Amino acid sequence: MLATKESAQMYAERLAELAAALGFDGWLINIENEIDEEQIPNLKEFVSHLTKVLHISTPGALVIWYDSVTIRGNLQWQDQLTELNKPFFDLCDGIFMNYTWKENYPQLSAEVAGDRKFDVYMGIDVFGRGSFGGGQWTVNAALDLLKRHSLSAAMFAPGWVYETAQPPNFLTAQNKWWSLVEKSWGIVQTYPQVLPFYSDFNQGFGYHVSLEGRQLSDAPWYNISCQSLQPLLEFNEDNKDIIQVTVDAREASFNGGGNILFRGKLEGDTSFTTRLFKPHIQLSSSPITISFSVKSDETSKIGILLSFSSPSHETKSILVAPQEPIRRSDDLLLQRLTTSPQTVSEWTVHETDLVMDGHTLTEISAFCYRPENSTKGAEYVALLGHISIKDHVQYQQKPETLLPASSPWVIEAHNIELVPGNSGSKILRSKLEWRQKDLEDSVFPRYNVYAEKTKSTDVRPRKVLEKPRSETVFLGVAHVPAYYVAELVVESEVKGVRFVVQSCGKDGSWGKLDDSPTLLVILEGL
Repeated sequence: MLATKESAQMYAERLAELAAALGFDGWLINIENEIDEEQIPNLKEFVSHLTKVLHISTPGALVIWYDSVTIRGNLQWQDQLTELNKPFFDLCDGIFMNYTWKENYPQLSAEVAGDRKFDVYMGIDVFGRGSFGGGQWTVNAALDLLKRHSLSAAMFAPGWVYETAQPPNFLTAQNKWWSLVEKSWGIVQTYPQVLPFYSDFNQGFGYHVSLEGRQLSDAPWYNISCQSLQPLLEFNEDNKDIIQVTVDAREASFNGGGNILFRGKLEGDTSFTTRLFKPHIQLSSSPITISFSVKSDETSKIGILLSFSSPSHETKSILVAPQEPIRRSDDLLLQRLTTSPQTVSEWTVHETDLVMDGHTLTEISAFCYRPENSTKGAEYVALLGHISIKDHVQYQQKPETLLPASSPWVIEAHNIELVPGNSGSKILRSKLEWRQKDLEDSVFPRYNVYAEKTKSTDVRPRKVLEKPRSETVFLGVAHVPAYYVAELVVESEVKGVRFVVQSCGKDGSWGKLDDSPTLLVILEGL
């Protein structure tokens, strides 16, 4: 395939086109085979040309060479940067070193790399198979050494935590393992960095689906596209007798199928604060709106603690919480911003506005407390359903804030099938597609799709106060303007199925279901 310089270039261009088409971040080139030495010039041309054309077609994408085959064509892992693999390193964006390096190899590799030290990724096998330090719960030994020599790390198989069922449970063990990485290297990248910020803590799976506190489905589901920004939870074994904080999927959810569960004990006047996110958001003079949802009893309370940095690097913390009194110790001196609570189902949604012109939002934390004069025992249980922060001026100028959008919608059903089912019922299958007439691309990141079975073919939309013709059933979530309806059971008396598409903005705001675009599929004649 790389028999000539021209064929090497052609193959590289095809890979660059594929990366651009699929949205890849680049390519890891791993050739674990012997290569004829006369083919090495063509291999080098391939690596060089792929790097060049990929940078043009996909800015920011990387080509990383894996330390396996050498410049002589031998399959001979070096475990460090040497004259046998450096020629490939010189032609691309970085090199991924094999995992079995020795204690002095990072220093030797750094000396060879010169001013490209950070482009050398020393492999670490989390299973510990021959890796320096043993991986697993001592993975920080290798990270500490690499940090000392200003090299990067390539972490292989962090799924070790799950695959080996580390106790006491996956979520706790996962949080504990990543805390080793943070303890060694700190937090090297903060997120989010722009508004709006929204997270409902969905992990990409769940056991139910909710919308604004109302459960739509009690069926288990898995859809990694539904994962929202995950909190950067702290791990501290000393907290095991106070409050345990976990990203949860089994308890009730405000939106989707996730939440953060706070469970433990809170004695007397004590409070408990834990980090959720480490953003770096520069704020303008326009007000921001902070909202969050909580489900708890009257004695287990949650506020959101926001930390800011001023242009002169002074720090300031503001507690966003209900107006009720908070027990607090003398060393806790916080500016308090009172929320306007609203009850939604069994959830309380808190919202308030804030202006922090020129400041940078640097941390979002949860503040657990009890109101004054609480006589209940030490047990503490609360759920956090979502957090939303948005800028009024900037965000209202964007089209995805228009819910429903002002541009008219077109919904179409393709490849409609109606096949016999059980007990006289039928099975409906179809591909739904929708768009806004005046826009080429979808501006919404998410859609809920519903079906309403009707015994009438009346095409008039139902008004809000009219009695529903039948129950509106939640079908699923789409992240593109299309959805495949599969195995929808329709009874013999059903004349048509009305599909409803509900759009969601980037700040987590859902359009009203009764104002959402619909399509009636008439079953007669199918």
